[in-house]
Amino acid sequence: MTFSHGAAMAFERVSRLASIPALFLLTILWLVTAGSASAITLLRDPDIENGLEELAFPILRAAGLNPRRIKLLVVDDSSLNAFVLDHNAIFIHSGLIEKVQRADVLQAVIAHEAAHIANGHIARRIGNLENARTLSRLGLGLSLLAAAAGGGEAAMGIAAGTQSSALRGFLKHTRAEETAADNSAVSYLRWSDISIKGLIDLHRTFAGQELLSVERQDPYMQSHPLTRDRIRSAETYLESYGDQAPANPDADYWFARVRGKVSAFSRSSKWTLGRAAEEHHRDIRMMREAIAWHRDRNLAQARAAIDAAIAERPDDAYYVELKGQILIEHRQTQAAVATYKQAVDLAPNNALILAGYGRALLGAGQDKAALEVLERARARDYRDIRMLRDLAVAYSKTGNDGMASVVTAERYALQGRPEDALIHARRAVGALPTGSPGWQRAQDVLLASERSVKRKR
Repeated sequence: MTFSHGAAMAFERVSRLASIPALFLLTILWLVTAGSASAITLLRDPDIENGLEELAFPILRAAGLNPRRIKLLVVDDSSLNAFVLDHNAIFIHSGLIEKVQRADVLQAVIAHEAAHIANGHIARRIGNLENARTLSRLGLGLSLLAAAAGGGEAAMGIAAGTQSSALRGFLKHTRAEETAADNSAVSYLRWSDISIKGLIDLHRTFAGQELLSVERQDPYMQSHPLTRDRIRSAETYLESYGDQAPANPDADYWFARVRGKVSAFSRSSKWTLGRAAEEHHRDIRMMREAIAWHRDRNLAQARAAIDAAIAERPDDAYYVELKGQILIEHRQTQAAVATYKQAVDLAPNNALILAGYGRALLGAGQDKAALEVLERARARDYRDIRMLRDLAVAYSKTGNDGMASVVTAERYALQGRPEDALIHARRAVGALPTGSPGWQRAQDVLLASERSVKRKR
């Protein structure tokens, strides 16, 4: 798992950057350094994201969207919300995942957000964002738009200048859009053999919130205006056509696994150990216990629990990856390298697992091997801040200070620190051959950072 621990639990942050046009990068730097700063945190974990992809796959296919393209990302926020900002990602708050009790309710959330993408609601907004005045008001919106599949490390985040009212305004859908999204979501759920009771129960969760003051409403209510007509429409559909959806043990399993892992890292270890016994899937129960013992710094218990989970599913790359994280964070470096290697063998194209393997190799002093693995990770997900930090270290240790400066410049740019990005971009431009790929990346950051710094002044 790519969550990071200290004395207290800390979560990874999000941002996005790579070889993108300098003008677009400039816009992002401008936005994330304007106004008051607030950190947006994503919980990047290969297991959680895989589970959400399993739940979303039939829905996205029914919506005519490419399941391989749409990322399902978890925002570290205990409030109830879900939203989309572009065509590449659906954001779901961790609080919503913990709140809902059934897979079909979470799938209804996914179906509704997928409908906003498929129906073109986001496309119209993105077009409007080309207006400079809108850009200046929606720093957080565009920084997240740029962060559609980001990652990062604890205690580091993208400083997104914005006011919450501006973000709410951008996310807020009209009642007509909400009705259209509901209608589309119903068809996606039906096509996927998923009960539409989940959509009805989702609406009922927020029923009555319109009577509350804005400060007391859940963010979902503010961005997704609810009416009794929408609830009645879904109930009427159910009464007319019935519920023919069969039970789906696979969806129930992945829902329990996603929810169990989110809660194990967000709630106290005492809470997790007290409730893990309620989980009837033994592998998920042992996974939750492993995380709890790990957070209590009890390596023996954590290792025994994760080994028990792996024994239930020996070819599960995500349980093996969690074992690797436990080992490396307990400074069992050599064992972590072997474990991460096993996880990579099981899931060779997973960027987050590759990044963990590279980190373990770096800790073991295998710098050249770490560089090769971390470059592979970057090729698949170039928006992971923690990976970029490790990659810079690997470049430096193997004698390529120019590329170390490029990667460091990109990392600072992602964090909304244009002054620091500018220093390292200039260093990289001076160290790398003119016209080389690394030099071009450094030039992109240099141009964007210079203009961003000028705007701040």
